[in-house]
Amino acid sequence: MDKTDFKKTLDGYQGKPGEFRLVELPATRYLMVDGHGDPNTSPAFAAAVETLYPVAYGLKFASKNDLGRDYVVPPLEGLWSADDMDAFTAARDKSQWDWTLLLMVPAWIEAELVDEVVARVRERKSPPRIDDLRVERLDEGLCVQTLHIGSFDDEGPVLDRLHHEFVPAEGLRLTGRHHEVYLSDARRTPPERRRTILRQPVVR
Repeated sequence: MDKTDFKKTLDGYQGKPGEFRLVELPATRYLMVDGHGDPNTSPAFAAAVETLYPVAYGLKFASKNDLGRDYVVPPLEGLWSADDMDAFTAARDKSQWDWTLLLMVPAWIEAELVDEVVARVRERKSPPRIDDLRVERLDEGLCVQTLHIGSFDDEGPVLDRLHHEFVPAEGLRLTGRHHEVYLSDARRTPPERRRTILRQPVVR
């Protein structure tokens, strides 16, 4: 059985350091859990991760066993926002951040199977935020994205260039929430080697 690796097949997971690229992304379903505050210290953030992965792996095995389609669990993603967007670029005041953690649901998995897997995970594992988990379609459309290599705390200058140089120069306007795709496992990858897609929805 072939195994799909979305990091290799989807354009939304591609990027080059130092290059801002316009991409048009299709509407995509995700497992989602919301929260607020510094991801490094918020118990809700850790609990969201502990909730998302059992469901994501449950979907993977259900797809393989019931549908005959295997895949690598997609990378963790996050939507980020704040009342003052300079909290992301200049001040990096993480206490102001609102976040939504995401894991993609492959298009071939029907809603009924997702509901069955969530129910099984709730019964067998009872992860801490299972009642907060939802499945929702995200339709970002036109976006600017780039690949950042390095610590999350070094993203500020890249985002500042994206927001204040590239976007106005291209006649674009920011819309939606800042989006990150974590191509590296932060638990196992040194900060200076982490690979993160930085994405911003825009309109012309």
